[in-house]
Amino acid sequence: MVFRQAWPATREMISLELNNFLDLSGIKGKVNNNTDIENLEAVTLDLGRSSSGISRNHVDTDVRNFMIKVNGALIYQQLFNGKIMVMVQQPFIEGQVEPKEPQFIEIVTPEELSAAQISQHLETLLEIITNWEDFDDEGPQKKTVFQPIGFQHGLSAQQNT
Repeated sequence: MVFRQAWPATREMISLELNNFLDLSGIKGKVNNNTDIENLEAVTLDLGRSSSGISRNHVDTDVRNFMIKVNGALIYQQLFNGKIMVMVQQPFIEGQVEPKEPQFIEIVTPEELSAAQISQHLETLLEIITNWEDFDDEGPQKKTVFQPIGFQHGLSAQQNT
């Protein structure tokens, strides 16, 4: 119950820190307060939507469907006990893949949450978005080991070596 009583001030602090981040960084986004369900409220930094640069061409027409990229979000969700769950919604392209469940970061009490922690959460958000944008660009990649097939590459040839 004590955690729930601290939520209004905590919600304001979260909103202020997220709005300050948007102002200082120049990143386009919006801070939303979801107050539909009392004691299960949320504050979300929504980075919005943008063109993905991908389009689907329709057969026999000049019509193109442009796919939208959801840019990601940082979510502070009040739990039933008044603690706060912090999550990141990864970017995704609508119509290409189903969005992943938000990635869990941590659960904190209202008094544990500080401006420094919110900065760390924002850093995590930016790291996740950067990794998504830079997917498989230059990092180590899994190599699939293929067994050669054909003459002198069968099972008996491998056993003789």
